[in-house]
Amino acid sequence: MTQRPELSFRIDDPSADDVYPLIEQLDGYLSELYPTGNIHPVSVLALQQPNVTFITARVDGAPVACGACIDHGDYVEVKRMYVLPACRGLGLGKQLLDALEAQIRRNGGQLIRLETGTAQTEALELYGRAGYRRCPPFGDHHANPRSVCMEKALV
Repeated sequence: MTQRPELSFRIDDPSADDVYPLIEQLDGYLSELYPTGNIHPVSVLALQQPNVTFITARVDGAPVACGACIDHGDYVEVKRMYVLPACRGLGLGKQLLDALEAQIRRNGGQLIRLETGTAQTEALELYGRAGYRRCPPFGDHHANPRSVCMEKALV
């Protein structure tokens, strides 16, 4: 009998040897979608700051997806969400978003914001189905025709 794969979520170090390749793949994916250099990804060093929680989804211990939440005080920003291409279409993005939201709730967060690109139609659909609504640019984000800012209240 074949054993079913085990899915787990955990807080991780983005610089870990088995996690960092996910971030490299995400950066490569984004640079293909936005070849004009229109993106400014959060660095691994920035993801290791005290106000950041970095979460990986693992199947049988191997990281297959990641995401971060950055506490800005009056809101928490979701960043660096990525699912390996081989694992897409299985609902893992939704489960990862749920895990990030649960972490934000545990830490007392009440408003989540994020920014994604117009070329990431799957991400826009995921966030829309999860209750996120478009909002004006926030924080370091500026009006950009290739960028969409969204937010969700956790009340």
